[in-house]
Amino acid sequence: MISPFFSPPLALAPMVGLSHSALRLLVLELGGIGLFFSEMLSVGKLPIENEHISPYLSRTPEESPLFYQIFTGPGQDLLPAIERLHSLNAQGIDLNLGCPAPALRKIGAGSFMAHNLVLETVRNIRAATTLPLSVKIRLGKTLDEKSLVSFCQMLESEGVDMLTVHGRLNGEKFCRKPRWDWIGKVKSNVTIPVLANGGIFSVEDAKRCLEQSGADGLMLGRGAVVRPWLFADIAHALYGAASVERGSLSDIYFRFVTLLEERFQPERRLGRLKQFTHYYAENFAFGHHLASGVQNAQTVKDASDSAMEFFQKTET
Repeated sequence: MISPFFSPPLALAPMVGLSHSALRLLVLELGGIGLFFSEMLSVGKLPIENEHISPYLSRTPEESPLFYQIFTGPGQDLLPAIERLHSLNAQGIDLNLGCPAPALRKIGAGSFMAHNLVLETVRNIRAATTLPLSVKIRLGKTLDEKSLVSFCQMLESEGVDMLTVHGRLNGEKFCRKPRWDWIGKVKSNVTIPVLANGGIFSVEDAKRCLEQSGADGLMLGRGAVVRPWLFADIAHALYGAASVERGSLSDIYFRFVTLLEERFQPERRLGRLKQFTHYYAENFAFGHHLASGVQNAQTVKDASDSAMEFFQKTET
């Protein structure tokens, strides 16, 4: 097993509307994180985004190491985006080749990128930067071991430094159990570090995923939004990190609210709080009351008041 270039080998996944500065700081405070990824960023828009006000680029020095994830389609110029990432002090660049969103289908990006364009894109990024380059993929359109392994070996041969493999096919929904053993087919055929992604919501999930995949580390997505302390739990159980004391569920929730208020313009806060709450509510037997109360709020204060009322009933 080859160790990734970060420790502990646990990464926060790039998630639209979730993998922003407030969540990164919350996870950092709770402990156990080794690497952050940004939300996916458009190569076309990245060069003109204002990092001082953009919710996609807002960052503190503590949020490190941070890989910025980019997506691109045919005919887009990569160089201005790469230069911008250099100016933003990126610790690495991640190319999204796994997202199945319809918006990316329209531009031939993510999991819809043609094979010849993948090769050209990786070569162009590699020629433009000495930063670590990672790629995030799914298992492909169908279960085809030869095609999957060949594709990943091509990425390695073109200078990719790390792979993240989401253990589902391109079109499969999150309700489909991930195929961690198929991630192992990649791991056993490349020499660069491989992160396993998909379906990790507990320490036991993490153990089984590593056992079945043989991966060098884990990337946590939705599980880390439901339980932002999950990194600390896994780091303690699997990698010998010290245990970390954490506050109550309400303490953690309102710390997230505070971080949103500190990191984002007022108009950028409520939507992100609603999105976070949708997942965080899964911690409670009657969490749908928390989620619906926040979802119907018109301001962050209204959302906080609704959440406070829910927690007072739940934690007494």
